[in-house]
Amino acid sequence: MKKLMKGVVASLAALAALAMVSCGSKKSSAVDIELWYGAAASEAGPIPADWSGYQIIKEKLNINLKLTNLPSSEADQNTKINAAGAANTLPDIFMVSNEVYSTLVSKRLLAPVDAMYAKMPNRTAKLYDADSRAFTTIDGHSYALAQPGSIVRNEGVLIRKDWLDKLGLSVPKTTDEFMAVMKAFTEKDPDGNGKNDTYGYGAFLEVSAPNEGLGRRLDPIFGAFGVAGTWDLSSAATAGLNLYKPEYYDAMVYTKQMVDAGVMDPNWLAYKKDDFRAAWKQGRFGIMREQNAAYANEGNYKPFDNNFPEGEWIVVEPPVGPKGKSSAGTYSQAYRMYAVSAKAAKEGKMDKIAELLEWMSSDEGYYLLGWGKEGENYILNNGVPTTKGLADPSKGYTESAMIPLTQLRNMVYYNGDIELASRYPTWYSKNGKEMSALKTLREMQAKAWTACIGQDKMPKPNADVKRFYEQGVVEFMTGNRALNPTEWQKFLDEFNKIGGKEWNDAGVQLAKEKNFIK
Repeated sequence: MKKLMKGVVASLAALAALAMVSCGSKKSSAVDIELWYGAAASEAGPIPADWSGYQIIKEKLNINLKLTNLPSSEADQNTKINAAGAANTLPDIFMVSNEVYSTLVSKRLLAPVDAMYAKMPNRTAKLYDADSRAFTTIDGHSYALAQPGSIVRNEGVLIRKDWLDKLGLSVPKTTDEFMAVMKAFTEKDPDGNGKNDTYGYGAFLEVSAPNEGLGRRLDPIFGAFGVAGTWDLSSAATAGLNLYKPEYYDAMVYTKQMVDAGVMDPNWLAYKKDDFRAAWKQGRFGIMREQNAAYANEGNYKPFDNNFPEGEWIVVEPPVGPKGKSSAGTYSQAYRMYAVSAKAAKEGKMDKIAELLEWMSSDEGYYLLGWGKEGENYILNNGVPTTKGLADPSKGYTESAMIPLTQLRNMVYYNGDIELASRYPTWYSKNGKEMSALKTLREMQAKAWTACIGQDKMPKPNADVKRFYEQGVVEFMTGNRALNPTEWQKFLDEFNKIGGKEWNDAGVQLAKEKNFIK
């Protein structure tokens, strides 16, 4: 009987062990994830088959990752993705252009990714802000993960703090206070040289498609009236050219007051960019909008430092207008979008894709995808990757032969301090002030700005409309055309007559089609 019981126990133990092996086998079955990526440097070739990331991802995430490098041109990428969509063979996750994105959503080929954001908190905090989610939202749902491309909000309002201190003035906040400070900078010899050679505000006509009219150097003034930039893309109800808004006229009046009061450097209409930058380094004016590196990088700041060792600029909030509006200008983030196919969602892969993306934004994934293997492709210096000190310099991540190892870096880069530290080193001015274009950038980005996502994709005016617009606003500034409500309305009527309204209507229509406005 005892032998029989021992036999039964042994059999049960064997069955239990077999069941555990069976369950363990099911648990260890890796999930296949197919990713079509946009290479950071397509000319360098695809990620090699022996890339260490494959094994790390398999061991840590239980994912078999299959990578496919998309064609380098956007047109060819679109062709490939459209063909896969038509055949219902889209990969699990893939980079997609805005042009194709809307089509795939309308055909129900993409999965909503709203639930993914909370499942990858570290990555979401770094890459997917409110603007990003709004950019990919259609009918209340986000169907793609949009991460930042170029650096935005990298300009700001700067003021001569040493001039403020000398004149016993506080940092201005409102348009009235800015006007008072500009007058003081113009009339009260803030540099103490006994000459009447300083002005309140410096600018030049830096006109572009997103910044028509008087250009972006005066955007902080127009931003105080809520009309910075060419377009209003804040909502479907208000979308259109800012030129038509009553507040645009108000901003023109304020700017004309600056000109008439003599607080604007009178050379502003003649300056080119180099002239403008030479002027602030020579101490001609005390308020300006400038770019972070053009101001704070050592080579750019040195001439000012040599001329004014005790001089000091600081970044300040843009002026607040009569209705509480304030903006240094407009910005439009360029996004890289990655979408998850509806097929992948149906196969239950959403959580694994979120897990993969969250790992990519972990320290391990960030450095591996961004720079390669520590000790082999880079060495960390205060958290910043460098190739200096590598045993084999030919393995450095900057070497052409090593570039394929970091073809996925655009999936993790977010213009963070680690990425920008080598571009913007810290140094010290003659008076001992710490200078850092990176810190300046972060200060500028923290000030008031106006999101105008899609402004760089908006239609351009025809040559006649563009010339009439740009020449007209300047004529109001110079006095060649009287700036009053009657003349302003005549200007708008003429603008409409030569094609301005058609341009406005085409822009609003495009903004709706491209999902720039909600």
